[in-house]
Amino acid sequence: MTGVQEARARGARRWAIDLRPLRVPAYRRMWLGNTLAMVGFQFTAVAVPVEMYALTRESFWVGLLGVAGFVPLLIFGLWGGAVADAGDRRRVLLAGSALLWASMLGLLAHSLLGGSPVVLLALVTVHSIAFAISSPARTAILPRLLPAELVPAGSTLNYTTFTAASVVGPLAAGLIFAAFGTGPGLPIAYALDVVLFTGLVVATLRLPAMPPEPPAEGEARRGGLAGILDGFRYLATTPVLLSSFAIDLIAMILAMPRALFPEIADSRFGGGAAVGWLYSAIAIGAMVGGLTSGWIGRIRRQGLALVVAVVGWGLAIAAAGLARQLWLMVLLLALAGAADLVSAVLRQSMLLIYAPDRMRGRLQGVNTVVVAGGPRLGDLRAGAMAAGFGTGVAWVGGGLVSAALAVALVAAFPALLRYRAGAARD
Repeated sequence: MTGVQEARARGARRWAIDLRPLRVPAYRRMWLGNTLAMVGFQFTAVAVPVEMYALTRESFWVGLLGVAGFVPLLIFGLWGGAVADAGDRRRVLLAGSALLWASMLGLLAHSLLGGSPVVLLALVTVHSIAFAISSPARTAILPRLLPAELVPAGSTLNYTTFTAASVVGPLAAGLIFAAFGTGPGLPIAYALDVVLFTGLVVATLRLPAMPPEPPAEGEARRGGLAGILDGFRYLATTPVLLSSFAIDLIAMILAMPRALFPEIADSRFGGGAAVGWLYSAIAIGAMVGGLTSGWIGRIRRQGLALVVAVVGWGLAIAAAGLARQLWLMVLLLALAGAADLVSAVLRQSMLLIYAPDRMRGRLQGVNTVVVAGGPRLGDLRAGAMAAGFGTGVAWVGGGLVSAALAVALVAAFPALLRYRAGAARD
């Protein structure tokens, strides 16, 4: 190999995604199981709002799905995080997975028997409860599976494969609805979710027991409400983590337009497979960003990079709302997705490294509320604004306001801007 070829190879490795975590067998099994489960989850993520819009023909009802998803996340995400710190994380993950499976079967039966929007909201609530219980434990085990230096790479792999699933799942769901229509297509989508979720259950069963580490000196191990309060007391003393949660909530609540996708796909692009492209677009950009993410691990001023990514997300979302061609809207949403990947990886790496293991479950519970709850509140915000002011204001205005508020937040509380890679707190 010539010197030029060697330089090119080194340059490619600097940009390519870091695959070293896949050499660890336990992580590799969980990664594969999560990937299969996430593909199935995306079928349901598209099918539920499509079904709700088909039942009601109103974006406001689609937005109410955000309420049905967020309230359980707020309660059970925090509780699940406390339980994950107080007990065996493998058992917590298995219990949450069993309830998730049951909720998937309920959605399948509802689509086959013919349902109502109220019943659909109830099933989404159960699904959200199960997700909230299992998610903190699933994320908090990562530093138990990988050495500390591979945690950022593992977080990037997890998020990249999630976004890849978010591309494949919605596109496939769009093709199913285009080929079979909403009536036959809904049970097909839900059934695929039930089948693919098996991979995650098998991977979890093969994990070793993961009991909690001994508490710090002078600290009692507590679950339930007491454990949740301990987590909040810890979080109150960490302005870096508080700011990272706040800036993500700003981005997701004010600039997430997905509740508008069924209406926009129908009114601007004639329906059909367009809804699949819209639901996939953000994930397409995140997936491309993840595959070229080797540079993220070398960022030292992670706080500043996080802020830039969030502002970029808001501006790209606003621009997408102005597009009248499907290809242009998809392209701009993909650009927003690439910014979101950078934001998500940096926040997760900061959280897993900055916080001690005894607090990771509880902080991941808060993270679950923020990451999964923020977009659901965004669904409610978008649906309500669209009902009152139209889809254009709901979409474009939300993106612009989120970018402005992100800048205002770090101007008022600059701890996040000063954060650098490797900082840790006991």
